[in-house]
Amino acid sequence: MEKKLIFSGLLAGAVGGLASWIFALIFAEPLIDRAIAYEDGLAAAQEALDRAAGFEVVADDGGDIVSRGIQSSLGLGIGLVAFGLALGALYAVTYTVCLGRTGRIRARQLALLVAAAGFVTVSLIPFIRYPANPPAASNDDTIDDRAGLFLLTLVIGVLAAVIATAVGQRLQPRFGTWNAALLAGAGFVAVIAVALLLLPPLGHLDANELANGGERATETPRALRDPDGNIVFPGFPADVLAEFRVYAIAAQALLWGVIGVVFAPLADRLLRSGQRPEVAPPPRESVGV
Repeated sequence: MEKKLIFSGLLAGAVGGLASWIFALIFAEPLIDRAIAYEDGLAAAQEALDRAAGFEVVADDGGDIVSRGIQSSLGLGIGLVAFGLALGALYAVTYTVCLGRTGRIRARQLALLVAAAGFVTVSLIPFIRYPANPPAASNDDTIDDRAGLFLLTLVIGVLAAVIATAVGQRLQPRFGTWNAALLAGAGFVAVIAVALLLLPPLGHLDANELANGGERATETPRALRDPDGNIVFPGFPADVLAEFRVYAIAAQALLWGVIGVVFAPLADRLLRSGQRPEVAPPPRESVGV
């Protein structure tokens, strides 16, 4: 049974990854193209300033190993489907662990609840503090720091959710299901809020402080100025940044939603079939004459 549930999770994850790929192609990829165009323009403006100041400019003679066309289509699709498969497997294992430990929640309802919890803990909580950025909106020197902070936020969210679930089950006999869920949920929100406030903003990372001459709330590039203070190239477009972040978290919500919707009927069917074992009919008694 467990293997069949995990296979169903893999199938749901693959479908979810495919759906998020189509979504990203339609909504996110045009914004990435605009961000790359900004990055190229900023590099050209910086090069012109360096030449005007008498600095030697080294030409970048290296191109991308994989073309932008492959990255934005096949590469993106493979990456999202693989990510969906990993999430689907993790989701199915979590669902299997929750079976029989969640009271009278039905199989389909449990599938949707686990998907919602996965979205909140794995995607939404890290995104609140460290949202996704398009190309040119982040400092390349902070990649390792950003990855570490994102992983730390994810671990905090998962651990807080596990503890909140255990606390809710302990409180349920005394306060009832509804009140226990409210108390556990309030504790979960409080812990996450404190953790997110304590984690440093990206603008406070050492590499960003060095590049910006001090702490800032964000690492998004500001306007490029010449030695006289005149703006020679604008800062990163705010609309591109905002829209990209909205579509990034929407793609994650779509991925988790599809996983839950696809997995729910599959799991329900498997569990129903597992509850109906085949029983051989009793042998007929022979009646002697």
